[in-house]
Amino acid sequence: MIVVWAIFQRNSYRNQGWMRQSLAALWAMILSCILLSQHRVSAENGSAKEGELRPPNVILIITDDQGYGDFSCHGNPYLKTPHLDALHADSVRLSDFHVDPMCAPTRAALMTGRYSARTGVWSTLNGCYIPRHDEVTMGHMFGRAGYATAMFGKWHLGDSYPYGAEHRGFQHVVRHGGGVVGEVPDYWNNDYFNDTYWKNGQWLPMKGYCTDIWFDEAMSYMKEKKQEPFFCYLATNAPHGPMNVEDRYALPYFEQGIEERRAKFYGMIANIDENVGRLREFLQQEGLAENTILIYMGDNGTAAGVTLDKQGHAKEVSIENGYNAGMRGTKKWTFEGGHRHACFLHWPAKGLVGGRDIGGLSAHFDLFPTLAEFCDIEVDSERLDGQSLAKALSSGEGATDSKGQGLSERTLVVHNMQKMIPVKYKDFAVMRGDMRLVQMEKIHGGKAQLYDLSKDLSQTQDISAQHPKLVEDLRAHYEAWWQEMEPSFQKVSHHYVGRELGEETPLNCHAWRTSSSRRFFSQMHVRLGVEADDAYFPVQIQQSGRYQIELRRWPREAQAGINQTLPAREPPFCTPLPEGVSLHAVAAELELQGQSKTRELKEGEQAVIFEMDLKAGQAQLRANFLRAEKKRTGAYYVYVKRVS
Repeated sequence: MIVVWAIFQRNSYRNQGWMRQSLAALWAMILSCILLSQHRVSAENGSAKEGELRPPNVILIITDDQGYGDFSCHGNPYLKTPHLDALHADSVRLSDFHVDPMCAPTRAALMTGRYSARTGVWSTLNGCYIPRHDEVTMGHMFGRAGYATAMFGKWHLGDSYPYGAEHRGFQHVVRHGGGVVGEVPDYWNNDYFNDTYWKNGQWLPMKGYCTDIWFDEAMSYMKEKKQEPFFCYLATNAPHGPMNVEDRYALPYFEQGIEERRAKFYGMIANIDENVGRLREFLQQEGLAENTILIYMGDNGTAAGVTLDKQGHAKEVSIENGYNAGMRGTKKWTFEGGHRHACFLHWPAKGLVGGRDIGGLSAHFDLFPTLAEFCDIEVDSERLDGQSLAKALSSGEGATDSKGQGLSERTLVVHNMQKMIPVKYKDFAVMRGDMRLVQMEKIHGGKAQLYDLSKDLSQTQDISAQHPKLVEDLRAHYEAWWQEMEPSFQKVSHHYVGRELGEETPLNCHAWRTSSSRRFFSQMHVRLGVEADDAYFPVQIQQSGRYQIELRRWPREAQAGINQTLPAREPPFCTPLPEGVSLHAVAAELELQGQSKTRELKEGEQAVIFEMDLKAGQAQLRANFLRAEKKRTGAYYVYVKRVS
């Protein structure tokens, strides 16, 4: 091997261009094969070395909009989660664990080990949910270490190259489009039941309920890959709205007198709970439970589990008001209820069992370095904001100490920024120990408040006047954090087009950059014809050439004309969808790289196709329909490909 590598090295310096790339790629392939071979040997023989286990499998489950209080093991008197309670009882739990107050930022931080803002993600809208192309994800980390990698369910960090899960190190992918089943990038008319999902490069119809499908596909994959270490990222879209679930799951909550939306929300969690039970039984039957790291967490505070007053305080616990584990705020809020979450870790082979609590501040981005250490994978820790919790989890230090022995003293920041251009001081919290400095623009006159959670979990008593030095110190930390993150706010993740001849890039209004305050994420918004007259797509034209750009009112699979209406839908168990309205458009226009083209619409046509000669580089693509009353609205769906 050394002789071969020496020859490669000599030739790589003697030759130019393609030779260097080819040899480098060959060497990377050889190393990958060696690593994978070692893992396979360890799987077949039981260990890589005498007395050592093979590298552990990893299953990371993250749910969408299930809050800290949406578990019966956390005291919820109405919701029943027996399988999650059993996992909680048999796991090591991070008792002061934090995520972002919204879903895409949490996923960006989780996947990269870095503050979401640093990766280019701070919102779920306007394309601000896409980490930049050079970010290293858990998929990359595990794949490069020889693991089989797979992703199931909700990705919400970009759909096309180079941002989809399949481009971020995951070798096997089964997912819906966008951030929710039925969102704009998803297959048209998906509604959680018998939908069409993206599987390894193509849309395929699948039978069953979405959550059941994610778990079924994951278990099938694990069974296929059980002879080698695998990493499965299982991200459910439930219990995010629309609240679509079979009646049998929601009925027990209707019967308690719980209002319809919350009853269905609880029913979706009950279905998740059932699937977690199925998964754990599967792991036992397949002999995988002992050496598999199983993690369960959520992505933000509850979306429907509690009723708040205007100041974000939970009302008295009751059938009508719900439950929030004594915390203030929910999803989107920077009070504790918006970002504190459960994190259960179970790994029998290394003693992560027994129902132990680990105190001290921890966060979503800590799981990246923690799993790297547990799985003996080298990572560039200098790039990470997270710290490894492996020692504290393994040793039990901090198990009963709220200050978290075994976890270093630290100060963390969360913020909520559902804006295209971030605004300093909008909504944030600075956390240190039990102390929280919280500021929200529409609460308390936009002034910061200080709370001590050891005495005031519900954050009702502002103690900033008693601790001016601490307030000053925590605010200074926020100022430094913002200054560090601010350069990222200026960088936009562009949509790559024209990488390969004939390769098509789909664009849609979910990624519009626009000053409009309207929302453009749900297929319902498309049905209603919600408008933006200044929308554009930031694109990265990969190669110069002739491009074909197709503008549509409806996605291709809808097979509907630009001015056609679509019927309302009222499928069983699902939120009704309104009629798809006509735009009454008369023309289509395209602006790109200083070129402008306009064409009148023909009766009944489904798309307008323009061709342009484009140069490689970044640009703003503006595609619009002109309406009879001279209004302009963006084309909701655009398809771009290089044709020559």
